[in-house]
Amino acid sequence: METNSFISDKERRQIITNYRKLLKACGSIMQADDAALIRKALNVAALEERIYTRRPSGELSVLHSLEVAYIVVNEIGLGRTAVICALLYDAVQEKAISPNEIEALFGHQVAGIINGLVKVAELYSKNTSIQNENFRKLLLTFAQDIRVVLVIIADRLRTMRTLELYQEEDQLRISSEVGYLYAPMAHRLGLYVIKSEMEDLVMKFSNRDMYKFIAKKLNETKRARDKYIHEFIEPLRKELQEHGLKFEIKGRTKTIHSIYNKIKKQNTKFENVYDLFAIRVILDSQIKNEKAECWQVYSVVTDKYQPNPSRLRDWVSVPKTNGYESLHTTVLGPQNKWVEVQIRTERMNEVAEKGLAAHWKYKGVKGERGMDEWLSNVRDILENPELNAVDFIDDFKLNLYDEEVFVFTPKGDLRRLKKGATVLDFAFDIHSEVGKKCVGARIDHRNVPIKYELQNGDHVEILTSTNQEPKQDWLKIVVTSKAKTKLKQAIRELQYKEAEIGREVLSRRFKNWKLELNDQLLNQLVKRFGFKTIHDFMRAVAMEKIDFARIKDFIVQSEKRELDEVDAAEKSAADFHTAEEVLPDDDVLMIDRNLTHVDYKLAKCCNPIFGDEIFGFVAAAGGIKIHRAICPNAPDMRNKFGYRIVKAQWTVGADSSYQATLKITGVDDIGIVTNISQVITKEMKVKMRSISVDSHEGVFEGTVTIFVDNIDSLTMLIKKIKNVKGVYSVSRVGM
Repeated sequence: METNSFISDKERRQIITNYRKLLKACGSIMQADDAALIRKALNVAALEERIYTRRPSGELSVLHSLEVAYIVVNEIGLGRTAVICALLYDAVQEKAISPNEIEALFGHQVAGIINGLVKVAELYSKNTSIQNENFRKLLLTFAQDIRVVLVIIADRLRTMRTLELYQEEDQLRISSEVGYLYAPMAHRLGLYVIKSEMEDLVMKFSNRDMYKFIAKKLNETKRARDKYIHEFIEPLRKELQEHGLKFEIKGRTKTIHSIYNKIKKQNTKFENVYDLFAIRVILDSQIKNEKAECWQVYSVVTDKYQPNPSRLRDWVSVPKTNGYESLHTTVLGPQNKWVEVQIRTERMNEVAEKGLAAHWKYKGVKGERGMDEWLSNVRDILENPELNAVDFIDDFKLNLYDEEVFVFTPKGDLRRLKKGATVLDFAFDIHSEVGKKCVGARIDHRNVPIKYELQNGDHVEILTSTNQEPKQDWLKIVVTSKAKTKLKQAIRELQYKEAEIGREVLSRRFKNWKLELNDQLLNQLVKRFGFKTIHDFMRAVAMEKIDFARIKDFIVQSEKRELDEVDAAEKSAADFHTAEEVLPDDDVLMIDRNLTHVDYKLAKCCNPIFGDEIFGFVAAAGGIKIHRAICPNAPDMRNKFGYRIVKAQWTVGADSSYQATLKITGVDDIGIVTNISQVITKEMKVKMRSISVDSHEGVFEGTVTIFVDNIDSLTMLIKKIKNVKGVYSVSRVGM
């Protein structure tokens, strides 16, 4: 935030105007003392010493707070508590008021939501990437009180509306975040109007040329479109009036973002997109008559215009999980053009536009249950400690923008699942144990496999077997986040049991051989047989994928090599007079470029760099190898060959170029490797020897070999690479 000693008369008038506008919008929700509380919150938001505080856009913070509060009450439909929190949000971020003061002034409920908003602000202050573990913390904060995310959505919407005031770099960063997280979240919470505006604004700043092109085309075709809408509507208006229905009928041009999606999906030109607009009929109905009157309108529309049966969408009988209710059909209008018609009541329309807040207003009406189910599902994902950051984001995103399929249990209970869900998804939706034992299903008196894709209206009876166990391949079959989460957990449990069995089998075999199974030997076996972890090695033992004769042969050969090394080392130590002369017992080997009378090399296992803590190791073949103090091989060398260790340290004037290898992981995104390379070679002026990258399921893992002057240069380089957008982690190989 910036401060400015000047505030214009125009800005003063804006504050007064916006405050009055907010009070007017709050009129219907305010009780006796509410106006005083809102005035108190505004006074906190605009204390004389901080009224000049400005946002990065240059706008007064208090003006932003007033606009966010207005969105909260007018466009989302929340109450007094959320309005007060929206007014206080910026003040809290600037530490103009403490949490204790808030609780004293406004009560426990406001303080609780503000605490959630503070946590969100703290994560953003750390330049949180939504693609790391902090993203989980962000959503956990949201899940504690849904009003936290609704206030944040209002704040992000207001920021998007003023985004042209920001620097171009900030425009791209903010619009990317809103497009990735907040627009989908607004969609899932039923805030369709806000979601649509966010998507359009994101496109305006992230795909400017296409946005301007479609906006221009819409403007050019507006007159012809309005004329066609009038021709389509008038005959329907007369028919509906004759049926004695109370209604409003209007045409609505679709958003630029949705038109762009149609252009991409259909791989066509703007001129070939037929459904640029939709007709909406909004009925003034009593709740008990809603369904009947919606179908009555449908009958009138389809009597007048030929319907396309495959385009009927009935979300009146079975609402979406976010509570959306509407009847959609596509009919052939004048000039043989297909037109989408949406039929809903005023209540349904308010739910569609204000989402979750409207559910509270119409509590008890069908549709709310779906939202409760979704929030419960999100909390299940949030609370699963086994998920890593990438899996967590994938699972959470499955809960956004979902299309749905509706199926029934044998008892006739309705189940909603993600479109594309399989029999296996359905089994896990019923219960984890049913999912783990699922072998197929019976649908309409026929047996289907676990990968069968469910269709609307299917009556599904799950078939199970006590011999069935979850398999890794099943992860390719399930598509719902609930099934994925439960299946991964079941597979981990099964693998853990297999590993424990393998450990028992191996321990018994070692006792028969009169050998001790220690961690050091176990690590050697894991490496020898090509496994990544001890866990994987033990599972292979349990499944009899490793011949015990090979294990014993490896142990015998290792013991023989160890004895040979000791003999060679003793001989080498006797012959290696130079090292002994240079290094008395308490002396230290000083490593620099002038050290010519001692044969030393830098060990390749850990690649020491000037500045690292080091030690010397008298090699069997002669000479001294310089290792890092934390070299992976250091414990073995100290335990087995402590007499061959010599002290060593760097001096000024050591060789100026040292090889180091870095391991980097991150999002598999276009340009990320180029960005990393530019940081190394152009920004840090570091010579790069090699780079290799491997990608799997949206995540890349790469190794980069470079030459640096010292440990400080390497530390600075690692820090710079970590700051590259999309990078998860950077570590030095050989730690």
